[in-house]
Amino acid sequence: MLLEGKRLLITGVLTSDSIAWHVARLAQQEGAEVVATGFGRAMRLTQRSVKRLPNPCAVYELDINEPDHLEALRAELDSRWGGLDGALHAIAFAPADSLGGNFLTAPAESAAIAFQTSAFSYKALAVGMLPLLQAAGGGSLVTLDFDNTQAWPAYDWMGVAKAALEAITRYLARDLGRYGVRVNAVSAGPLGTVAAKSIPGFSVFEEVWNDRAPLRWDTADPDPVARMVCLLLSDWMPMTTGEIVHVDGGFHAVAVGTPDKAEAVEEPE
Repeated sequence: MLLEGKRLLITGVLTSDSIAWHVARLAQQEGAEVVATGFGRAMRLTQRSVKRLPNPCAVYELDINEPDHLEALRAELDSRWGGLDGALHAIAFAPADSLGGNFLTAPAESAAIAFQTSAFSYKALAVGMLPLLQAAGGGSLVTLDFDNTQAWPAYDWMGVAKAALEAITRYLARDLGRYGVRVNAVSAGPLGTVAAKSIPGFSVFEEVWNDRAPLRWDTADPDPVARMVCLLLSDWMPMTTGEIVHVDGGFHAVAVGTPDKAEAVEEPE
């Protein structure tokens, strides 16, 4: 199996429609042992969701912005496993006043929260888990991204944070390679998760994907994204690091609608 014997930390498991939950499910099916994280009022949701996995797993508390939480989590995993083979960073948040068309009016404090929680947190998780990854002889870190080479309606400061996340992926790859740790990002197409639906105007993303993606994109199917995450967490990609891997039906590669959807253009005489 692809992940036989791997010990994986999966953050961001909220409900059973979340990408992180599907990564945990597929990783278990491929032979991995997983643990999940949750915190605050959402902790109960995470605890209920993991009961629906093929093998219900432990849930540890983690507020990614609290260094004490990272230290406690590292200690728990050290006691449990003595090492760590990989982790999924599926953590993002932006205050409401930094989304939904509020780019020009968002206060600096809200932009800072979006950056710290959605981008800087990847570095925080990587550094926090590095001793366990070293104990395992190296490993793989993967984060969930959304392509931000363009400005999107309503995405605003979350879009800026995701652009920063991509840069952080490259810098982490540079600095962690010496420890045998690979660092990558999966840029997913829009999926109808709880987190995505909280973004004002999410339906716009669905409409434009239907028009432009060469492959049929299903916003209700996280499985293709989960498969790529698991592949990157496995030993099948030993020399891949610093990459932004698109799993979006080809949307990022096409400027306008695909030929069967676009209007015919007559050739000049």
